[in-house]
Amino acid sequence: MDYHLHHHAEHVEKHFEQTATVRDIVIGMADGLTVPFALAAGLSGAVMDNSIIVTAGLAEIVAGSIAMGLGGYLAGKTEVDHYNSELKREYREIKEFYETEKREVREIFAQYGLSEKSQHEIVDELAKDDDKWVDFMMKYELGLDKPDINRARQSARNIGLAYIVGGIVPLSAYILTASPHEGLIYSSLMTVICLLMFGYYKSKATGQPPLMGAVRTTLIGIIAAAAAYFIAAMISG
Repeated sequence: MDYHLHHHAEHVEKHFEQTATVRDIVIGMADGLTVPFALAAGLSGAVMDNSIIVTAGLAEIVAGSIAMGLGGYLAGKTEVDHYNSELKREYREIKEFYETEKREVREIFAQYGLSEKSQHEIVDELAKDDDKWVDFMMKYELGLDKPDINRARQSARNIGLAYIVGGIVPLSAYILTASPHEGLIYSSLMTVICLLMFGYYKSKATGQPPLMGAVRTTLIGIIAAAAAYFIAAMISG
């Protein structure tokens, strides 16, 4: 293989993997910072003991990281199952509806402006190899690329671990302080700083305006925590 092409493919692959990993960490950290922060804030308005908040917060972090990780893995597995069922169907169709499938491929080439003569020549050549024909149909007719189940596993691990790291930030304030009220003040400060930083880099990674993203991410966290606090205070009061 030409070195330049191999190097380019490797670069694209590495870039894609890095982008996917950043996205996983972004998803896990966002929820990890927001959900336990809101839960701890809610409990601050209802209980008088930091140990209750820390226990409930840790339980939520464990449950949340498993749920997030499992959700990510199952989404990846569903994608793999969908691809495999479409692949089987496509192999069956090139046998049962040979001419129809050839016409569909010709129509794809027609969209690219190829002459009718070229369409027939290319399709007849492509139809000689079932595997190549099906691969072409999967990519260009159905728009499906073969998903990687290992990627789903990595994604689940990344999301789950990022959620734990994110969740420990708001909870650590309650470990280091004496009262829920004091804990809430420090937790809010730490979480808001993290949400601002995190929202900035998250938006940068996803090609959104970074400052707007930082403000939006932070506001969501503050609104969720404030709502939890006031509802808990009203119920317990």
